[in-house]
Amino acid sequence: MLSDALFLAYRDLLYLIRRRETWLWTFVMPIIFFYFIGNVTGGFGNHEKRDPIAVLVPPNAGFLADELVHRLEQQNFQIVHTENFFRELRIPPGFTQTVLAGKPVKLELTRYGAGLDTEYDQTRTARAVYTVLADLVAVSSKGDTPNSQTFAQLVEQPRLISLDVTSAGKRKDPPIGFEQAVPGTLVMFTLLVMFTSGAATLLVERRQGILLRLASSPMSRGAVVLGKWGARVSLGFIQILFAMAAGTVLFKVNWGDHLGAILLLLGAYASLAALLGMLIGNFSRSDGQVVGLGVIASNVMAALGGCWWPIEITPRWTQTLALVFPTGWAMDGLHKLMSFGDSAEAVIPHIVACVVSALIAGYVLARTFRFQ
Repeated sequence: MLSDALFLAYRDLLYLIRRRETWLWTFVMPIIFFYFIGNVTGGFGNHEKRDPIAVLVPPNAGFLADELVHRLEQQNFQIVHTENFFRELRIPPGFTQTVLAGKPVKLELTRYGAGLDTEYDQTRTARAVYTVLADLVAVSSKGDTPNSQTFAQLVEQPRLISLDVTSAGKRKDPPIGFEQAVPGTLVMFTLLVMFTSGAATLLVERRQGILLRLASSPMSRGAVVLGKWGARVSLGFIQILFAMAAGTVLFKVNWGDHLGAILLLLGAYASLAALLGMLIGNFSRSDGQVVGLGVIASNVMAALGGCWWPIEITPRWTQTLALVFPTGWAMDGLHKLMSFGDSAEAVIPHIVACVVSALIAGYVLARTFRFQ
């Protein structure tokens, strides 16, 4: 039985690899998606990258303008000196002199676009302005002359109120850019190829009578099912290894310290995806059913499982929902190993879930496999 299954898996794998659709969706489209999605989401939620802001400071703005620029840098802004920038703060002439005279001053913040990012920029800019104003009040209340020296002395003075900060647990910064796009696209396209090409070839072989001829051969039903599954899971392994190599070489993705656990997790996931794809091909009656069900199911599971965006930025109920799908198991495990610094043991439940589900799917497929 095993030799028959290995022979059938080898021949089927050669057939699958020769198909143009396999080359397109296994080796070409994932790279395009890596590049496009990784660049689009590269700046979202980056905790290390500073946001550039143009600060237009006239020559007679005075030392308070320098203090304001310093407070903006403390708010994670990168100061650039250019005009007509999409994020721009304009300081009026005579800024320091007007403020010290007790007259109102208007600062103009220009930010193209709308939404949460714009409101966040307004909040950070306001915090920078208010901290300068608070220090000015503190210096003036002591009878000191406000200048750059007295502001520096105020910073060096010990604070009367201190804040004791302790960790309430390990912080999880969601992966962004290629760290999210490459694993997410890998998981999505593995499922997509198994659900479409893997299922469609099974339907074609049934329609052309190839499976019926196998049924009349000395091969057992179990050998046929195992061989068909072996070809598809081998294609999934090739796709995964290629995507990981491309992500490492082209997009500098760091796969973390537990590469073995990652390969084991993705191997279990590919095994389950191959069986689910075969179930689609086993029960479908037409090419339209295979393509429609395969594309819709793989995309829905990819979206809900966290392949398109970090599931950690979504509401809690959607994070729980993601763990219903194999894509959610794979992405949650990859995030734990790659981004959150968890140990290899943390993904044991994910691997067990994939293996148990694969055994159930394999049992159903073996019992219901249709030769005609």
